[in-house]
Amino acid sequence: MAKGIRDKVAILGMGCSKFGERWDMNAEDLMVEAYTEALGDAGIETKQIDAAWLGTAIEEQHVGKSAVPLAVALRLPYIPVTRVENFCATGTEAFRGAVYAVASGAADIALALGVEKLKDTGYGGLPQRGRGTLPNMTWPNASAPGYFAQLAAAYRAKHGSAPEDLKRAMAHVSVKSHDNGGRNAKAHLRNKITIGTVLNSPMIAEPLGLYDCCGVSDGAACAIVTTPEIARSLGKRDLVSVKALQVSVSNGTEAQHNSWDGSYFATTRIAATRAYQEAGIERPRDEISLIEVHDCFSVTELVTMEDLHISAEGRAIHDILDGFYDADGTIPCQIDGGLKCFGHPIGASGLRMIYEMYLQMQGRAGERQRQDMPRLGLTHNLGGFPHQNVCSISIVGRYEG
Repeated sequence: MAKGIRDKVAILGMGCSKFGERWDMNAEDLMVEAYTEALGDAGIETKQIDAAWLGTAIEEQHVGKSAVPLAVALRLPYIPVTRVENFCATGTEAFRGAVYAVASGAADIALALGVEKLKDTGYGGLPQRGRGTLPNMTWPNASAPGYFAQLAAAYRAKHGSAPEDLKRAMAHVSVKSHDNGGRNAKAHLRNKITIGTVLNSPMIAEPLGLYDCCGVSDGAACAIVTTPEIARSLGKRDLVSVKALQVSVSNGTEAQHNSWDGSYFATTRIAATRAYQEAGIERPRDEISLIEVHDCFSVTELVTMEDLHISAEGRAIHDILDGFYDADGTIPCQIDGGLKCFGHPIGASGLRMIYEMYLQMQGRAGERQRQDMPRLGLTHNLGGFPHQNVCSISIVGRYEG
């Protein structure tokens, strides 16, 4: 019986470009920026990499449909290179490919890189896509803010939350991310804001205002992984290893059956339960040190706190307002600024989250470093919409083998 990949794979090195409106760079330049940092951090040469995975979601905007651009940009040594895409979970999907290759013994050292170059399109959010079966691809009146506003309405109805309490909690989420992003030199948005600014901002889709919505960015992030034994043979100490990596994909129940009430993400609850089992975590609220979640909208972060079994059902509003998830709270969430402020280049976001965990666990996060040296970090990506989505969860931590 399969027992998972706990502690079978160590992160040898990571890198991340600056996120933002990178008019001076194309996608290949961003790949090289992230890879150069990762390669230097790993302390190896390109010729030592056995296989690579490229994650990019909106391929028609920059790199095309194959993995060739990664091989060419990095001058990889004629090795297998695979392009993957899984909506906003694309970066973690690339990481999963590299991690599974090492865990299986198919590769000694593997590379995962995620990239997206979106700002050149001149479009404010995700570019429109004219293919596929998801409703947003075929219905002209559907929008991401509209779908996630329905999530907020369903949550509010289920738990009897006062509208002003939910809005204030969502505003706290946004203010927190902006505060954290201000301490991150690689973040896209570094401007601090106030609760009043959020509450008085233009309404996008009730109850989601302007500051409750995430934009998109240009950027790339990269990870090089290997076995703990190889990492130590290369002189690495204080290893960060992969404790769990789980993916859950909607099977249609949420969109086609009334057993789902629209107030939570079924995929997140399932993936989280599996990830905790794989990592040997029994009390996530007590054992997890840091989390990075898919805060495409403020309400998404709020609901995800419960779906991850960290806040009790109906209690996320209270935990958020009490500062439980602040940078100096019990379990910081988005300590690097999150999607909202670090930025959201779709294919890179999952790897960017892991990059922050990696830095924090090695005491290298600079101004935003947690002084208690985090032990376990969880990252969460959500691609699609509340009624039809893919969720990926990774848990990394200090290697104890």
